[in-house]
Amino acid sequence: MASNGRGPPEVIVNFADGQSYSRTKFDELAREGFFEPKPAAPKGKEVSHAKKDDIDYIVREMELSRAEAERALSEHAGDLQATLRTLVCANWGSSGSGGN
Repeated sequence: MASNGRGPPEVIVNFADGQSYSRTKFDELAREGFFEPKPAAPKGKEVSHAKKDDIDYIVREMELSRAEAERALSEHAGDLQATLRTLVCANWGSSGSGGN
């Protein structure tokens, strides 16, 4: 093995199966885990502000799927009235009642 100028790693633990942990790698991982800021939560997994009863109500009354009801409520931060207003207006305009 070629040497790159560094000495052998300081080994903390040797296991019976031949595996070992080196102190430098352990220190690097500990430093990354403790001192660096945690990444922000991904936007795809937002906390749902919707209550179960509100979701059930929208599914029953507006005849939407559960996923659509959850998405609509979370777009309005769990505000049932605002969600219903938006859904009714969207359905009203797309009902195709342009009868002459």
